[in-house]
Amino acid sequence: MKILILGAAGQISKMVTEKLLQEADAELILYARNANRRIANSDPSRITIIDGDFNDSAKLQEAMEGVAIVYLNDMNSSGATQTIIDAAKKSAVSKIICATILGIYDEVIGAFGKWNARMVGRTGTNRHKESAQIIEESGIDYTLLRLTWLYNQAGNEKYVVSQKGEPFIGAQVSRQAVAQLIMDIIGNPAAYANKSLGVSEPNTDFPKPSFY
Repeated sequence: MKILILGAAGQISKMVTEKLLQEADAELILYARNANRRIANSDPSRITIIDGDFNDSAKLQEAMEGVAIVYLNDMNSSGATQTIIDAAKKSAVSKIICATILGIYDEVIGAFGKWNARMVGRTGTNRHKESAQIIEESGIDYTLLRLTWLYNQAGNEKYVVSQKGEPFIGAQVSRQAVAQLIMDIIGNPAAYANKSLGVSEPNTDFPKPSFY
């Protein structure tokens, strides 16, 4: 199986790459701006690195050739998201996993919801909301990950998920936990088909993340 990671130089993407190399036998396509400078090819027999951006339709189609699953690490531009989806349709990609932010459905409640709205701002939320809508209406099997505030903690892979339409509770989650969730989705994509998941760490119902 071929897996394409878009935004492969990001922290979560690099964690997923390492997990896939250690725990699966997939062939990996790592796609990012200035990719050859930012990404080390630790296993040339399994990894192909492609230098490109999210608005390059031809380069995206090249990267998606024979790919079954795409992980998209950034949904900050609805135009780029549409270009990615168009390329995925032409390439017959069967599954896309997308990382976005919390709050795109006004689902974050209480004191944390107010804090998050101040920090993110309406403009930032709207960009991600538009991208999410493109994914949800694409006709491609998707899983959206609405991530709360991120931090690093080695060995902490604990996460909880909420569904679209449910209140979002949880002020933080480790990148390591998000990487594990992505692995769980890759391992059982049908269980997460066409879901928009709020992703947080258990027992973090705080008014703001503990690291702020």
